[in-house]
Amino acid sequence: MTHRRLSHLAACVLPLLACGPKAPAADTEATSDGTTAAPASTGPTTGTAPTSTGSTGSTGSSSSSTTGTTGGSFLDCNGSTTGSITEECDLWSQVECTNGTKCTASSTNGDTWNTSTCVDVAPNPGKPGDPCTVEGTPVSGKDTCEKGSMCWHLDKDTLSGTCVALCAGSQENPECAPGTSCLIADEGYLILCLPTCDPLAPNCLPTEVCTTQPNGDDFLCLPGSGDAGQLNDPCEYANACALGLFCANPSLASECDPMAAGCCLPFCDLTNPQCTNQGAMCLPWYDIGMAPPGYENVGVCGVQP
Repeated sequence: MTHRRLSHLAACVLPLLACGPKAPAADTEATSDGTTAAPASTGPTTGTAPTSTGSTGSTGSSSSSTTGTTGGSFLDCNGSTTGSITEECDLWSQVECTNGTKCTASSTNGDTWNTSTCVDVAPNPGKPGDPCTVEGTPVSGKDTCEKGSMCWHLDKDTLSGTCVALCAGSQENPECAPGTSCLIADEGYLILCLPTCDPLAPNCLPTEVCTTQPNGDDFLCLPGSGDAGQLNDPCEYANACALGLFCANPSLASECDPMAAGCCLPFCDLTNPQCTNQGAMCLPWYDIGMAPPGYENVGVCGVQP
């Protein structure tokens, strides 16, 4: 079931800052620092903004919602060890990569996930949830995770992280294990099963934020921005705001810069609203009767449009 969110609250676009495959819909982009940023999605009825990425999950049989758009190695598809990118492979089916290789997201520019390629599976590869390392750059595609997974939530200095499952199924009907949902980003070169979360009681890692993205019904744990993105600060990505805040439409607060792409505003509980900006009230995130179970009370502080 698709749960309609009120689009007038969102304001940014959602690039991912870390690692990623190929699919259609949310503008997303990864960067070489091992984190993910994604454009903010539509909130209670207005606009769209961006954010960042991840943590772990494993593929399973339960269907999940998607966010984003479709679309390096120990050895590339031609058997070369130069790290050059060859023709793309299908991240969803993995059919082109055989004989101990896997299809993974990679980069032609050393900065963003913008292609896919076959790479050697490392000896004794890690399963989703296991620790892992990446060789070269965060977007090289060379990691120590098993086929159908990739190293995510990287420490940019040590290039160590955790294996996360790629989404199973298809772009139209992605599948992830219970408690996770499919993130599709970087023009579809990033398809990861990431933990879902409650923005009113987030259970993400200390370095993550709980936020959502365009075209996705679920809130996901994505890499945060540290101390950046405080109340009423300008933002460009959904995960560019501090925990508890969302990159919303600037028109929702007089304290925001109207010329900014987005503005960090707080999530709020419709049953116990606590909004501090001038004239702000707790605006429902979902249309009446459309909220998924457990998210009925989610709102964002803003002026009534």
